[in-house]
This record gives sequence, structure tokens and C-alpha cells, in this order.
Amino acid sequence: MEALATEVLAAARAKGLMIATAESCTGGLVSGALTEIPGSSDVVERGFTTYSNAAKQQMLGVRAETLAAHGAVSEEVAREMAEGALTHSAAGLAVSITGIAGPGGSEHKPEGRVSFGLASAEGCRTETIEFGAIGRSNVRRASVEHALRLLLGACT
Repeated sequence: MEALATEVLAAARAKGLMIATAESCTGGLVSGALTEIPGSSDVVERGFTTYSNAAKQQMLGVRAETLAAHGAVSEEVAREMAEGALTHSAAGLAVSITGIAGPGGSEHKPEGRVSFGLASAEGCRTETIEFGAIGRSNVRRASVEHALRLLLGACT
């Protein structure tokens, strides 16, 4: 994970991009992975840890209507989180993560379902990954790695 985070920082630095993160189920692990690398302060603008719906609304501007219609674990919320991270920061690239790390989940939203958003001046794209019931720490770790890969792809 350290090598991937280092690669993300170098690619963002080369493009002159600052990064913001908006994290729910990962609780700040993406920004933690990036800031673990010395010199990351010239790339990492800020991280939002918005575990509750209220935090998503207050810090990122996620609309109550979106949460009510789609639930916190949805591409719609991931989109508003990523866009909100751009709006509420000086970053040019933002990644968001919202999901069900487990244990638990439901028939409609199973454990291991994680939605991601990636926003920049060019727009925002979202996706949902089904990691499966691989355990809370494994879902979180897989989510961090996926988010770092999304950032790297946007910088290369």
C-alpha cells in the first residue's frame, strides 16, 4: 500500500494536483495512507471523515433528499461526497468512499458493498464494488487500495 500511495503522490505532484478525500467506511484510512509518506503535504489538501449522515450533509453538502432516496451506501451519495470535497477544499481531485464494511448489511445492501466517487474539474464518475463478506478490516483495506488506484488513474 505504501508503494501505491507513493506512486499516487508522485503522479499528482507531476500534474500539479492537490487531493482531497471524503471517507465514510474507511474512516480516514486513505488520507492516512497518503500522509504516511514524507512530503505528502504538497499534494494532500485535506481529508473529510464523514462517518455519519449528518457529517456528510454538514461537511460535504450531501443532500438529505439524496440520503433518503438512495441511502448512504450509493453511487448518488458517493458523487455528492466527492463533489462536496472539491467544493469545500482547494483540491483539484477528490475521491470519496461510502460502504458497508461489516459485519452486517442487508439483502439489498450486503456486507462488502462500497461505492466510490472521483471528482475533478472534468466531472465526477462513480462506481460500486462488491468486495463480499471478507471481514471488516479486509473490506476497508481493499477500499483504500481501490481508492488509491482511482486517484492514480486520474493522475496518469
